Amino acid sequence: MDATKSFHLYLNKFIDISDHDFKALILPYITIRKFTKKEQITRAGEVENWINFIGKGLIRKFYLKGEEEINTQISMEGHIIHSQESFHSRTASEYSIETIEPSIVVSSTFDQLESMFAQSQHLEHMGRMIITHTMVIKDRWQMMLVKLSPRERFIHFVTRNPEMLQRVPQNSWLLISISNRKLSAGSSI
Repeated sequence: MDATKSFHLYLNKFIDISDHDFKALILPYITIRKFTKKEQITRAGEVENWINFIGKGLIRKFYLKGEEEINTQISMEGHIIHSQESFHSRTASEYSIETIEPSIVVSSTFDQLESMFAQSQHLEHMGRMIITHTMVIKDRWQMMLVKLSPRERFIHFVTRNPEMLQRVPQNSWLLISISNRKLSAGSSI
């Protein structure tokens, strides 16, 4: 399915947007961006200027702890990925965002979103609903960090996303604070 059509369907989960309104009110404020495998979308230290809906591909968000890359998010088609704090506060990101697979994203800059929301209370309401949705997901994730062991988080993740075992390279399983060493040494988890 076309990335723009997928994005339209995603937005319809929050509010009904006709094809006409999508073309007239939203399409002028989005950019389709294509990235190759292992291409950086956002670099730590820079202000995040894009909010990205993944139309195709697999993308990770990570930070450096010394020399080690710690993944905090791995997202696939139909999900939003960006450095939230940096995007909304207009401060430097502590995260990098990089593709795992060749990816197509539907993106809007901070200024594009502001312009889009200024034209319609209906669209501004949609934006608040999407932000609330992403904050709820983030809150659930933080609760899992507190309640579940790394092994339990890994099992929960792959149970809900079995295709990820095929798509995510083994060396990327630093996701949810699990290293390859911890996965193979079951007693230390």
